Amino acid sequence: MSKLSDSLKNHKIDARRIVLASKDLERRTREDLALVAKKAAIKAGKLEKDDAVMKQKPRSGRPVSLPQVEKAMRGETISGPAKTRVVRAVNAILKGRKKPEVGFRDLF
Repeated sequence: MSKLSDSLKNHKIDARRIVLASKDLERRTREDLALVAKKAAIKAGKLEKDDAVMKQKPRSGRPVSLPQVEKAMRGETISGPAKTRVVRAVNAILKGRKKPEVGFRDLF
């Protein structure tokens, strides 16, 4: 088994719960869409350059899927962004349970 599956068993977290948490975390909001529009306007030269706006990142809008989580639990390779989304979702679940967060190296 992989480090991820062992950690999920220890914390009693189901893979389906990770998918739901990721769906909530990665969903694009109106603020994200406005940020993307502002960045596009700045790049087109319609607005002044604002470093604070350029440093912000919108949410990806791409939650982790159940097959990705299952592949990670089996120890197969998944992409780096998918690993980051899994870690973010696990930490959101642990935060809701008032437990300490886990690091990237603890799960992968």
